[in-house]
Amino acid sequence: MNEHKPNPPLNDPVRPRLRVRHGSWVASICVAVVALSAIVLPSFAQTNEPPPPPSTGTDIPQTYFGPMPSESLGMDNERLVGPVQLLKSGKVDAKAGTITLPLYEGQMTNGTPVWFILTDTTDKENATGLGLNFSSKLAFADVGRAARNATLEQDTSLTFESGTVDFSPARRLVPGDAPNAFPPKVARPGSVGDGNYTPLVRIINQPGTPIYNAPVVSFGTSAKDISFCKGKVDYSRVHDRVVKICPNPPGNGQGTVTIDLTTIFSFARPSQYMSTEASDPVVATLDFGTFAPALGDITVGRDDSAFSAVERLFPIVNGPTGRTNPQRQGLNSALLDGLDPLHVIGGLPTIALDYSPLWDLNLGEWTDEAIAKGYRARVIDEFQYLDLVRDGWITGPGGEPFGSTGIVVNCPIVTRLL
Repeated sequence: MNEHKPNPPLNDPVRPRLRVRHGSWVASICVAVVALSAIVLPSFAQTNEPPPPPSTGTDIPQTYFGPMPSESLGMDNERLVGPVQLLKSGKVDAKAGTITLPLYEGQMTNGTPVWFILTDTTDKENATGLGLNFSSKLAFADVGRAARNATLEQDTSLTFESGTVDFSPARRLVPGDAPNAFPPKVARPGSVGDGNYTPLVRIINQPGTPIYNAPVVSFGTSAKDISFCKGKVDYSRVHDRVVKICPNPPGNGQGTVTIDLTTIFSFARPSQYMSTEASDPVVATLDFGTFAPALGDITVGRDDSAFSAVERLFPIVNGPTGRTNPQRQGLNSALLDGLDPLHVIGGLPTIALDYSPLWDLNLGEWTDEAIAKGYRARVIDEFQYLDLVRDGWITGPGGEPFGSTGIVVNCPIVTRLL
C-alpha cells in the first residue's frame, strides 16, 4: 500500500471487539498473496507478480510457447488454464497488483457528494454491457439493512436515501505478542460506515429493482478535495485501499480510481479480488477496509443452499511462519512478517456457478497434533481445506467446532491468474 494515515498514540484504548460463535476471538483479512505449492515458484508467494512463464526450467525462451489455453481463440477459452480478467470495466496492472476503475459521483438526498465504484450486479445483461461481475446471489442479500435504496436521476447519477461513511479515522493495528500475533491487541478501522451504510444498492426506479455492488471510496468531499492523480493519497478523505484517485483527469475524461488488489486461491487457481467492507471492525482493520455493520444482517452458514447470498472464505490462524518460507500462510504469519496471508476461497466466475462478492468467514486453526506430526503446510483448495477439517487436523480457533464466524466481507473478484 501507499502512504497511510499516521497512527494515534500508543495508549489509545481502542480494543478489538470481534467475538463470534463459541466466544472465540477470530478475525480475517481478504488480503492474500498467491503461491501454488509445487507448481509456482516460492518467490511468487511473496510478491504481486503473475505466475512464472511456462519457459521456466527449459532451455528455450518464452516466445517459443503458444498462448495460454485461456487466451486461445475459437473455443470456450475462459474456462481453461491461464489468465482471465473477470471485472472487465477497469485496467489491471498485474505487476503493481492494482485495478483502475471508473469513478462515479452521486449524492445523498441532501446533496452531499458520494464517490463510488461499481463491481457486481444482479442485472446479467448490464453486467455484460458494463464489464461488471454478474452475481445472482446478490438478490438474496436484500434483507434487513444489507441493501439500501438509490434512485437513478435523469443525468444518470444515483441519489442515495441513506448510508454515510466517515473516512477521517486513522487506521491502527497493534499485533499480539509473538508467536501468537493474532488476535491483535488493538484494531481500529480507517473508515466507518453508519448503521445504514452498505455497498449494496437497489435502484428502486429501474425494472426488476436490480442490486449493484457500489463500494463508496469517498464521502462528503469535492473533486478538488480528492484529486490525487499521482498518488500520495490523503487517507482521511478516501478509502484505505485507494492508490490513486483522479476525479477530473486531463482532457475532461471520465474520473478514475486505482484500487489495491489482494490475491487468493479458488480451487487452486491464483486469483485477485479487492477488499472494500467488512461487518466487523477487526476484520475491516486487518483488511484496510470500511467497517459496515449493516452487512451483518446477511444470513451466513448456508453457503450454496437455496437463497444464500454468500460464498465461503477459509483463512487460517496459525499456518507456517517465516518471511522466506515457501509454505508460509495465515494471520500469525502476516502480522509477524508484514506480508500477506494466503487465503482459500470458494467459487468464482469461469470455474464455478456460485460466485458472490460477499464472503462468509470460516476461520480455521491447525491442531497441536497436526503440527507435531508435520502435517501443517500451505493449503490452496477448498476441498483440500475441508478434508483437513473432516479429519480433525484443522478446527475452529481453540479447538472449537469449525464453521462460520458470523462475519461478512465484501471482496469483488477482479482477475484469475491461472
